Amino acid sequence: MKIVKSIAALAIASLLFISCKKNENEAETKEVATTEAAAPKAHKEIAAQNVQTASFNIEGMTCAMGCAKTIESELSDLDGVQEAKVDFEKKTATVTFDKTIQNPENLTKIVQATGDGKTYKVSNMKS
Repeated sequence: MKIVKSIAALAIASLLFISCKKNENEAETKEVATTEAAAPKAHKEIAAQNVQTASFNIEGMTCAMGCAKTIESELSDLDGVQEAKVDFEKKTATVTFDKTIQNPENLTKIVQATGDGKTYKVSNMKS
């Protein structure tokens, strides 16, 4: 009976050791992915004649950290976007972009697609 208990204890200890090792590897992988995601995206320099700025209102945002920052991040990650600023208090966005790559209509689509397609509404587009 002692042998069975010893084997069972050894099996449980082995499983714990293996699963902890696996979790450590997953944690390292997540840490590397988080570090890579935190690095800002390098933007190409836009030729002066191609720079365009669009300003617009965004209705439907309910918080600064969730809504506004998510929209700002989505816009900033687009090719051809040099800078995107979303002001939760004023419910506005200002985007500086390369007009040969992006256009105001695409920016509108991206903002509206960030939610479920119905949450955020863009109005008063000025470019």
